[in-house]
Amino acid sequence: MSEENQNDVPRPVPLVEVHRGSIVESRHRGHIIAVDGDGRTVASLGEPEKLVTYLRSSCKPHQALPLVASGAADRFGFTPKEIAIACASHSGEPVHVETVSGMLDKIGLDASALKCGVHEPFSAEAAQKLKETGEQPNVLQNNCSGKHTGMLALALHLGAPTETYDQPGNPVQLMIGRTVAQFSDVPQEDLAVGVDGCGVPVFGVTVRAMALMYARLVAPPQNYDEKIRESCLRIVEAMTTHPEMVGGTVDRLDTEMMRAAEGHLISKVGAEGVYTVGVLPCAEWPRGLGLALKVEDGEDRRARPTIVIESLRQLGVLDEAAIEALKPYSTFPVRNNRGETVGEVRPDFELQTT
Repeated sequence: MSEENQNDVPRPVPLVEVHRGSIVESRHRGHIIAVDGDGRTVASLGEPEKLVTYLRSSCKPHQALPLVASGAADRFGFTPKEIAIACASHSGEPVHVETVSGMLDKIGLDASALKCGVHEPFSAEAAQKLKETGEQPNVLQNNCSGKHTGMLALALHLGAPTETYDQPGNPVQLMIGRTVAQFSDVPQEDLAVGVDGCGVPVFGVTVRAMALMYARLVAPPQNYDEKIRESCLRIVEAMTTHPEMVGGTVDRLDTEMMRAAEGHLISKVGAEGVYTVGVLPCAEWPRGLGLALKVEDGEDRRARPTIVIESLRQLGVLDEAAIEALKPYSTFPVRNNRGETVGEVRPDFELQTT
């Protein structure tokens, strides 16, 4: 790579240190930004205005917006619980499988219509039960099955072909692309488009645009269509009322974040070290607040939760009770093969406020 091209690469900053004994053995770097509902940068690190990356599953609430705004969710009688799972990266527990199955019944289709593929459920308990019984994972246990069912419902409502609901040219995906463009302030033709892990289009924007999307989701601008504004509020309420549907009943960052914050924020992880949060309007943030980050090496388990919780702590979003509840996710012990603690994974950054 030439020196000129190297200078064009957005420069991440160290965010997490992995300590073993007396030295720092590893570091995770990345970009963070928080913006308010007016698009004003509140705090940042790295170059989040320059780095373009895929939203991945952080896009799910916005992918569900057309489902609600179009009237499809009401046509098929979807409950807040079902709207929440349309926004989810769920664990594939029985409650998730039953909820998605019920949605398919409402739209008159079965699991064979889903094109999200099959993977082992995120729930350790559900995965263990499959191994004990010798069963194979099924498509309903895919973390994206709720999202895909929502897309099928939207296709039926629009009169679009359900067989190609996952394709870029389908009216479902075109409507989602317009929604992402509207909330990110990126013209639709300028959105980077790839294929997500579940097979549908995935959109690439700057980390700053991701934060703006979430600030606008929790506090939609007054000049947005009334149906869009109402749909934002319904999605936010569904996620905060049913956080177990967005992640899982146990040990899922999204769910635990929303539980700890007691309905004051929505949380949504994305693959490859992406994370987004929307802080609902409050005294300090009357127009809401959006936070987004990207861990450069894509680390999802030890770096991302550590950065998320520390960022929200520094921003004053989490109170002492929430910080205590999230302690299992804020730092991680490094253990050897004998189970002895020999180090620690911990945050090491200070947000630059404006």
